[in-house]
Amino acid sequence: MSKPTTGDFTKTAGWLDWYSGPAKPRFQLPAGAVDAHCHVFGPGAEFPYAPERKYTPCDASKHELFALRDHLGFARNVIVQATCHGADNRAMVDACRASGGMARGVATVRRSITDDELQELHEAGVRGVRFNFVKRLVDFTPKDELMEIAARIAKLGWHVVIYFEAVDLPELWDFFTALPTTVVVDHMGRPDVSLPVDGPQFALFERFMREHPNVWSKVSCPERLSVTGPKALNGEQNAYTDVVPFARRIVEQFPDRVLWGTDWPHPNL
Repeated sequence: MSKPTTGDFTKTAGWLDWYSGPAKPRFQLPAGAVDAHCHVFGPGAEFPYAPERKYTPCDASKHELFALRDHLGFARNVIVQATCHGADNRAMVDACRASGGMARGVATVRRSITDDELQELHEAGVRGVRFNFVKRLVDFTPKDELMEIAARIAKLGWHVVIYFEAVDLPELWDFFTALPTTVVVDHMGRPDVSLPVDGPQFALFERFMREHPNVWSKVSCPERLSVTGPKALNGEQNAYTDVVPFARRIVEQFPDRVLWGTDWPHPNL
């Protein structure tokens, strides 16, 4: 059954809704496990989608996120501001406040945000900001504006999440390495998994992490990185076999700087 988008919104044509009946994983999660990358979408009638958005999703509420958390056996969530909400953080903040202390948030902010507004976000549970460089998802923001924001949130002890595609890392290297905070990379820097794991593109990302101990990586988003897709295309028993070598490389080299997340509700598949 198609999931709704409430309010005066129409889903992007061809939008693939999230699945509401996942099986319980056979893997027993360790106590205190955190889903370190997930989102909430709307509901649009309560938290309207941003006029500048590049896509309109189906609604994915805090209640549905928390139900998934409990079903899978996680203890906590890190809720990352979705690009469909722009810099209007109300849906994410509402979810953090409703979590009973079981969630933290990562916001999108503009240069115009006041110190009082940053403090309000902090009190709601926000502990980071996200800088998005994926051109098909967001409009360009000048790097000097982002660096100014990074300097301000560093005083609060927050971190910066960076979202980019692997081909853009050379261009962004100097900016990323100048950030004055802990830096968390979304989805292993979105490598092209059709290229060799030992090739120059992923080697540059490994070097980025190796030379900068303040950089962490999320091992996440195989469903969007994969070319071969989930299991059974060729009889294999494990999903996303083309992504696994990249994830394994990061986990083995940087085991104390790795995060994992569901990426629920799986936007833009």
